[in-house]
Amino acid sequence: MFGQMRLEPHPVPSWVVMRAGTGGTSATIGRYIRYRHLDTKLCVVDVENSVFYDSVAAGRDDLAIDQGSLIEGIGRPRLEPSFIPTVVDHMLKVPDAASLAAMRVLSARLRRRVGGSSGTNFYGLCWIAARMLAVGESGSLVTLICDSGELYANTYFNDTWTKAHGLDIAPFVDQIDMFLNTGNWAEVRA
Repeated sequence: MFGQMRLEPHPVPSWVVMRAGTGGTSATIGRYIRYRHLDTKLCVVDVENSVFYDSVAAGRDDLAIDQGSLIEGIGRPRLEPSFIPTVVDHMLKVPDAASLAAMRVLSARLRRRVGGSSGTNFYGLCWIAARMLAVGESGSLVTLICDSGELYANTYFNDTWTKAHGLDIAPFVDQIDMFLNTGNWAEVRA
């Protein structure tokens, strides 16, 4: 990831944005950033009904959540041992509806489907970019497209399914589209 950035105008990313998942990928990236003494920050994005954000905010590793996230593969009921909070510079909690909205916006712009965890990453990336723009900061941002959306035609890409699960993605789609088109970020009241 860092090697691929070498020829970019800002070869050392200002931020890497990574969803929590099991915590292993974010821990590896965070440890690499610190080992190499890079001027890069790590933002870990967590979803609804996942314990990473709440555990870090409370400074506890024994919290648990009964209900899992709708974003497959990344919402965890307990803190995984592979997660290292000390290498994280910022944690961001993202509603499931925002993850799915970002997934749909990114899929439309790439003209290929990505999955919900990629949407989580993309939403976090847009949020960081908006903060950078607000203070006039320039630099590069890095995230991963970590899952294909082909498996989610009958769920995440299906309006009937999202409504049945109480998810209103429209305000988040509007938020992301407005940001990508104008650079303005408007908070959504969910």
